[in-house]
Formats: sequence, structure tokens, C-alpha cells
Amino acid sequence: MRSQLQLASMFLRKKCRYGSRKLQFLLLFLMLGFLLLMVTTLNPPPSNQSKEGTFQPVEFNPREGYQLDFVETQEMLETQEESQQYYPLDGLSPFISLREDELIMAVVSPTGKRNHSRARKGYRVVKQQGRRPEGKAEGGPESQPLSLPLQDGQGAAAGERPLGLETHGFNEVLSERIALRRDLPEVRHPLCLQQKYDSSLPTASVIICFHDEAWSTLLRTVHSIMDTAPKAFLKDIILVDDLSQQGPLKSALSEYISKLDGVKLIRSNKRLGVIRGRMLGAARATGDVLIFMDSHCECQKGWLEPLLARLSSSRNSVVSPVIDVIDWKTFQYYHSVGLHRGVFDWKLDFHWEPVPEHEEKVRQSPISPIRSPAVAGAVVAMDRHYFQNTGAYDSDMTMWGAENLELSIRTWLCGGSVEIIPCSRVGHVYRNHFPRAFSYEEAIVRNKIRIAETWLDSFKENFYKHDTVAFLISKAEKPDCSERLQLQKRLGCRNFQWFLSNVYPELSQSGDTPRFSGKITGLEELLQKGLLSSPLAVTVPPSTLNIT
Repeated sequence: MRSQLQLASMFLRKKCRYGSRKLQFLLLFLMLGFLLLMVTTLNPPPSNQSKEGTFQPVEFNPREGYQLDFVETQEMLETQEESQQYYPLDGLSPFISLREDELIMAVVSPTGKRNHSRARKGYRVVKQQGRRPEGKAEGGPESQPLSLPLQDGQGAAAGERPLGLETHGFNEVLSERIALRRDLPEVRHPLCLQQKYDSSLPTASVIICFHDEAWSTLLRTVHSIMDTAPKAFLKDIILVDDLSQQGPLKSALSEYISKLDGVKLIRSNKRLGVIRGRMLGAARATGDVLIFMDSHCECQKGWLEPLLARLSSSRNSVVSPVIDVIDWKTFQYYHSVGLHRGVFDWKLDFHWEPVPEHEEKVRQSPISPIRSPAVAGAVVAMDRHYFQNTGAYDSDMTMWGAENLELSIRTWLCGGSVEIIPCSRVGHVYRNHFPRAFSYEEAIVRNKIRIAETWLDSFKENFYKHDTVAFLISKAEKPDCSERLQLQKRLGCRNFQWFLSNVYPELSQSGDTPRFSGKITGLEELLQKGLLSSPLAVTVPPSTLNIT
């Protein structure tokens, strides 16, 4: 009997030890499973959506705005309705220029919770309020622009605040004191005022990409467009926030833009740069014409119709308004004396020069389009389908710089034309200097190398002779331009010798004589050269014009 009790006791002890181990193993398994779930939740595997090529429908949450998964640019364009009068260009096969991994994900909304695993693709568009009720006059109390929301301790005395040169490269303090809506002086040619435009002109989407832009100049640009563009022709204004960090450009801007009819705000949580930011905006555009505009511009009355009229009759053109100067220090408006065209030198630096005599002779009137070897990047317009199907911007270019030259050269070589439209005028704030946040000298050089390797043929050696840094970079690391070279072949583009012979023969004869650079730093020098008018009357507080 005793031996049987001892045997039973030993069996129970073994069973308890076995049960304890089993419980420990179970707890360990549960902990590992919990950790694996946490890792999967915080770091979901990448989606293979781009391979499937499907477009997810837009979903709207009243608290969070639109949330969509962004896929290929061409897929999105194909979902948009086409105008009966304005149809896609024939003879051009689709060209998908953006890959999904180059476009950016949704920002987390400060209000409401979000499914983070779902939010890692796409971006957020701020929901627009309903249209202005009928009977409300334009410029009434509900449509009055707001002032910059100041932080505590700001705005005390003007002398206590910096000019903002370090941050923006222009006099931000003075800009804040100027109304967001102001009337610019009439500087168009008298013949421009006599022009009548058809009501069937194509519609336009204006795309503005910005990164930490000053509140006043950004919103003055938006209001300037809205106040000068006929509603029948302005489809929408698309603001692309390229990862701005300034406080007012976050929730305050979202709230402000949500009250503007026809203005959309897209936010990115990854730095794209101007080039890819503009392409992102273009993918969301619904207008027949794309107009890319810098975030510190002011439009003259009647600036939009001449651009649209030209593109309606010449859809393979890239056009630009006359770019006038807004002084970075006083915000006075200077208009160009005489007409200029955009050119470039062998360093692929953009310049302005007076329209040569041989080009003036082929123009039928003082307001006829000006053939231009290149356009500035500040404001440029083109047919949406033409832009997309002929290569958009080079998506392998980074940040900003020289994209206007690549667009111009490619347009000329691949069967299009580049023109400046004299009856369209837009003012642009040329910075005193480029702030540190916008300085990407190496990126600009690499962008130029891509132009040389893709479009200049054997003449690229001229570029490398004039730019030693570019030569050294190209020897150390050759860029992969295979995609653009395939585009060149697909479009049947001409060689660069044709460009030198037919568009810009002066380039082959040019030395190293400097011209009027597109980066304006000294208005006094330009006034002495007669390239600009005397300052014109604009609404500027007189007490602030003596700022040094």
C-alpha cells in the first residue's frame, strides 16, 4: 500500500512539472505571437498594387477628407471624363512617367483616428465646402482673405521682426502687410485689350507646388489667380504641399483652403521637390490645360485667356506668359521694357535676351507669339494630354532646376514649339538669394547632366567643357537615361544639330559673354540696362519702402 502511494505521489509531481512547462511554453508562444502582430501592424508589407495597375475608388470621411491609393499617372488620367470639344491627341501612345514608389503617402490628420496600414499609400486631398450660395457677391464678408495667423508674441513691432530673408529670400514682413488681394497696374499692349476670346476655350488646372512658402505670398498667388481667371475657364487650382514644416501651413492652411471654391490641397509626407511635386499635381488635374506656377506670383488681368487661345489652336506648343518682376524688397511691380525670349548657354544656365531681329520679322503683329528656345520655369502651360504623352517632366530629375530646359529642348526636338505669349503677363518674386532649404546645387548639376546625356548628342562635350563639376560627376557616375532615350526613339525626335540650325543658331556662335540671368539679384542694374520699367504704382504701405 505504501509503495502504491509513493508511486502515485511521484506520478503527480511529474505531471505538475509537465503542466508547468506546458503553461510556460503556451505563455511564450502567446508573447511571440503578440510581438509579431505588433511588428506587422507598424510595418505592413509593401503593396503590389502598382503591378496590378488597378485604381482604388476615392473614399471620403467627413473628419479626414478624401483618402485614395495613388497608382500610375496614366491610369488616373484614363478615369477622367473627356470634353466633347477637347479630345486626346491622336498619334501619341501613352507614356507612364511616374512610378508608384515615387509618389507619396497620406499625412496623418490631426483630427480623428486613421487606419495607419491603409494610410501608407496615396495622399490626402482636403475636402472642399459647397459652392458659394447664389446671391452672394464676390468679395463679400464670407470671401474676404484672412490674415496670417500669428503665434503668441509675434506681430508686436515691425522693427522687432526679421525681414525673413534667411527663410524665404524676400521681405516677408512687408509682404504680410500687403493685402492678399491687390490691383496691379495695366501694362499690356493696347492691342491686347481689343482681343475677344471664344467661349469654347479649353479649361485650365493651375498647379502650385510649394515647400515652406510664406503664407502671404502663397495665398496672394491663389487669390490672384481666382480674381483674374474667368470661372468658365478655370477648372481648379491644385496646391501640392511638399512636406512643409512651418506651423501656419498645416491645419490653418487646410482650414483656409477648404473655404475657397475650386482649390484643392494635396499634402505629402516625403520631400518630392518641384519636379515630382508638379507631376503629382498634374496627375490629379482635370482641366484640358496644365499651368505650372510658382508659389510667389501675381497675375495680371486677362493673363489666362491668351494662353488658352494659343493652346486651343496649337496643341503641341508649350507656352509661357511674359514674366514681370516683383521686387523682393519692396514688392513693387516692374514690367519688362520690350519683349524678350528665353535662351540658355553651354553651361545649361537659363537667360533672357531681347527678341532678335530675324524673329521679329516673322511676327505678324506686336502681340503675336514669340518663338523662344526655352521658357522659364516660373509659369508654363501646355495641353494636358500632350504633356503626359510626350514624357511629362523627367521623373529621374531631383528636387528642382533645369527641368524647364529639358521640357523646352524636348518639345522642340520632338515636333512641338515653345512660345511666349505677349498678351499674357504674370509677375514673379525673384528671390534675393536661395535660402538654405532650397539650395540643391549638386541636384541641379545632375539634372543638367541628364539633359546633356539625353538630348545634346555629341554636343554634350561642349557642356562638359564649360562645367568642370558636371564633367567630374559624369565620369564618376553615369546617369541611367535609358527610359528617356527610349522616349526619344518612340517620339521620333530630331537631333540637337537641328535645334542649333533651326531654333537657336546663336548658341553655336556664342562665347562666354554673360547675359541677363533668370536669377534676378540687382534691379538697379536691370533698370540701367533698360530691361525693366521704372517701378509702377502698387498698393504698398509707404512707411515700409525705406527698409534696408
